[in-house]
Amino acid sequence: MYKNIAAVLIFLLTISVTTPAQDNIWSLEDCIGYAMENNITIKQTELNTQYNQNVLDQSKISRLPNLNAGADYRFGFGRVLDQTSYQFENSQQNYVGVNLSSSVNLFNGFQKKNTIEQNQLNLLASYEDVQKIKNDISLNIAAAYLQILFSEELLSVAQSQADVTKQQVERTQKMVDAGKLARGNALEIQAQYAAEELNVVNAENQLQLAYLNLQQILDLPYDPAFVVEMPDLPVPGDSLLEINVKEVYDIAATIMPQVMGSELNLESAQKDLDIAIGMRYPTLTLSGNTRTDYSDLARYPDPLEVGRKYTFAEQMSDNISVGIGLSLNIPIFNGGQVNTAVSNARIGIENARLEVQNMKNNLYRDIQQAYADALAALKKFESTEKALISMEESFSYTEKKFEVGLVNTVDYNTSKNQLTMTQSDLLQAKYDFIFKTKILNFYQGDPITL
Repeated sequence: MYKNIAAVLIFLLTISVTTPAQDNIWSLEDCIGYAMENNITIKQTELNTQYNQNVLDQSKISRLPNLNAGADYRFGFGRVLDQTSYQFENSQQNYVGVNLSSSVNLFNGFQKKNTIEQNQLNLLASYEDVQKIKNDISLNIAAAYLQILFSEELLSVAQSQADVTKQQVERTQKMVDAGKLARGNALEIQAQYAAEELNVVNAENQLQLAYLNLQQILDLPYDPAFVVEMPDLPVPGDSLLEINVKEVYDIAATIMPQVMGSELNLESAQKDLDIAIGMRYPTLTLSGNTRTDYSDLARYPDPLEVGRKYTFAEQMSDNISVGIGLSLNIPIFNGGQVNTAVSNARIGIENARLEVQNMKNNLYRDIQQAYADALAALKKFESTEKALISMEESFSYTEKKFEVGLVNTVDYNTSKNQLTMTQSDLLQAKYDFIFKTKILNFYQGDPITL
């Protein structure tokens, strides 16, 4: 029994130790998904869509008739007007009035209709703004994520080179101790090892900064236990870049939110012009009201009941009046406000049209630049890959000669540094290519994944 309990405890401890570490392994999809749910900028932009939804709802409700109720009380003394009999009397008076009124706009040059349509366009444009913010953040996260992967590989290269040099330090020291090499050779290789240890420290710092940058983008507090998933990345090749810039642009121009949002803003600006032109039309309003009154000076109207008290309830029932009216307002001259509004609306349309073209131009330039960068990175990767093969063979030959004392420390270090630099260049070209191809795929509607 005790053995079973101990086994359960060990199992639970194992879970408690391993689960947080597993939870802290983040894939690119995890990072993007977390940002979509928690990013403050996204939440603020989504609040703007809620605001625009409220504006739209209000503009729809404004088509309905309004309804208002009111009441007033007055006290008078001396010569006062009895509001119920419209006769002046020298007395004190308590007067109570109650009213109910309503009005509805029958025609106002379609301004309300166009305002509703404009608010619908503004709401749709705000949805596109949210999507653009999400896209920008997703790309920033992908860039930061790839920077971590790049820094991880750089650290691995630096550590590997330092390990190789450490072995050479040990061999050189043995040869110096045996009298086969001068002490200066040992000092030179030790200096090289110290420099490569510094490279390892710098690579570790760069990796930590890359992790810090990603966690800041995610609005997470810095956690040393935060680890990203290391996916199997494709080797750069021509097959990953078999695209046509014009075709990519044609797709992107129909799905990218910055273009769609600017086109919606253009339609909204055109509605602005319709609203301004509507101000030139007459407006027709239907209104109605009902009211009733009470006065303590009022006398019961039946002559057979002279002196009877005219009660509050009876007066409120007997004094009800109802009125219905039509109001027509014809604009003739309003200080040029309508003409100015129309002129400004036309300017707004032209500005919105230019903004659409500007967005499309920027999108085409971004796609061209991403393709050019990817192509350049691919060429650099291919040439550096060939150079690395030759460099590795050259360094292997130099290393063997160094081990038998046929090459001095300076030549050995020079060859090794060139190898390290070539490895770094290859990694840089690799990740540049991967990121730019991901951008090109993203412009074609593919989600950002690794």
